[in-house]
Amino acid sequence: MNTTREQSGAILDRLLTLHPKSIDLTLGRMERLLAALGNPETKLPPVIHIAGTNGKGSVLATLKGLLQAEGLLVHAYTSPHLVEFRERIELGGAPISEDTLSDLLDEVERINGDEPITFFEITTAAALLAYSRTSADVLLLEVGLGGRLDATNVIETPRVSVITPVALDHQDYLGATLGQIAGEKAGILKRSCEAIIGPQDREAETAIEGIANKVSAPLKLYGTDFLAYEEHGRFIYQDTDGLMDLPLPRLEGRHQIENAAIAIAAAKSFVGRTLSPDVIAAGLRTATWPGRLQRLKEGPIVSSLGIEGALNANTPDVWVDGGHNPAAAGAVAQTMADMDERLSRPLYIIAGMLQNKDATGFFQAFEGLARRVFAVPMVKAHEGFEPTDLAAAASEAGLGAGTASNVADAISQVMSDVGEGEIPRILITGSLYLVGDVLKDNS
Repeated sequence: MNTTREQSGAILDRLLTLHPKSIDLTLGRMERLLAALGNPETKLPPVIHIAGTNGKGSVLATLKGLLQAEGLLVHAYTSPHLVEFRERIELGGAPISEDTLSDLLDEVERINGDEPITFFEITTAAALLAYSRTSADVLLLEVGLGGRLDATNVIETPRVSVITPVALDHQDYLGATLGQIAGEKAGILKRSCEAIIGPQDREAETAIEGIANKVSAPLKLYGTDFLAYEEHGRFIYQDTDGLMDLPLPRLEGRHQIENAAIAIAAAKSFVGRTLSPDVIAAGLRTATWPGRLQRLKEGPIVSSLGIEGALNANTPDVWVDGGHNPAAAGAVAQTMADMDERLSRPLYIIAGMLQNKDATGFFQAFEGLARRVFAVPMVKAHEGFEPTDLAAAASEAGLGAGTASNVADAISQVMSDVGEGEIPRILITGSLYLVGDVLKDNS
């Protein structure tokens, strides 16, 4: 198995050197390669296609839980991965095997030859090839970037389309305004394919409705056709079929109420009215999504804090979240504020971030909430903020800030900074790459 992992790793490293290396949104290269592979995109299980800025992964994870609770066999495609690349390609609910991944990557690399292709395009083609060769009841297909020109947007007739909340992100590629970005996301909408639309600012919703009208895609809008809220520790979901009283989602955060509602609406669109409250409740209880408001319960980081046994009110709590734009930061900050109401602790942030992100806007969400930010360098990404620059962005946002050589150093500085008798709450955030490195090192 180690030899196979080394083989697939070597192929992935080689694919990373392909041209064009930078993001170049077009479908031409993808369509050429898929044609050479025998058009696997036409031989897939029924597809639920998921786009949006924030919440795509959480919606997919919850949707997977719901459909599995219904007894369906589910494939899933997500990006990026946290620890191992094969996490991106799930076959029947489990990551693709190293042997199968290695064979697929070798096949698509050989067939592509010397033709220009991006890493995401060629690995997406490999994923589609895997899904076309393995039967399932449904494929949950997450967009990589945007929608209209994303490598996943080669599915002519998905069963359901989903657009989660749209926010400002990747403006260099998707447009400067919320409306432009939403228009790109809405590029996944297809004629006569029902689309589930999560909560949107009015500008984004108007853009999505405009695209839907052009392609004759029927919409179900959050707040109009379905909605959800928390009441007395329960999750209330309501649509035109009525109201359901359900357990709260397993995923942490107030924003997961809306994400769960999107997933339920999509599952009902796919399965039909026969999807029962009992099945939905089971799906909500089992859904997991690593790296998104995940509490660390074991491993070197927890051990370094002297925590033994079960976590309790007398021990620090450490959270990781891969959010990297201001809207995501707002959702995480709200969750941290909710936690503080239940159990007040000084919040410390350990952050690393790619240079193309709005760092100041991200940190502004935590103004008045976080005591201090410790900026750390990115390990995997070469285009990460220098810690001094990231700390300056945090200072500009009104937060106390410093730098650390790595996460372990930052935690040590946190423990030196807290007052006598204080127990800190630590949030490691700003990038899925950073979170992935933490989870890998902490395993």
